[in-house]
Amino acid sequence: MTDPISDMLTRVRNAIAARHTKVDIPASRLKTEIARILKEEGYITNYSIKTSENSSIRTLRIFLRYGPKGESVITHIQRVSSPSRRIYLPGKEIPKVLGGLGINILSTSHGVMTGKKARQSNIGGEVLCEIY
Repeated sequence: MTDPISDMLTRVRNAIAARHTKVDIPASRLKTEIARILKEEGYITNYSIKTSENSSIRTLRIFLRYGPKGESVITHIQRVSSPSRRIYLPGKEIPKVLGGLGINILSTSHGVMTGKKARQSNIGGEVLCEIY
C-alpha cells in the first residue's frame, strides 16, 4: 500500500455507501489523529483502537454517524495531497471548504489540526484531506 491515508478515506467512503455502522482500519498515529479530529468535529460517533491478542497488530475501529432519517453525516471525503503530489500551503492561504461548512485536515509542525485552527494560528502544512 503506497498511501495509507487514502486507503483509510476509501474504507470510510465505502462503509458509508454500504450503510455500515463501523469500519476497521489498520491503525497508525496519523490515522488516529485524523479520527480524533473527525470525532471532535462531529463527523463520526466514536473511534477505538484494538490490539490483536496473538500479535501486536493494532486496528482502528471508526463508528460512523448517521442522521435521524438514515442519511450520512459525511457526504464528501477526499484526499487532497497524494504521495506523488504533495500540497503544502502557508497559514494565510489555507482555503475554506464549502464556504466554511466543511473542514480541511492538515499535518503541521504543531501536529494534525483542522484548517480553521491552522488559519487562526497562522501555521501552514500539508493538506491531507477535505470533508463535508
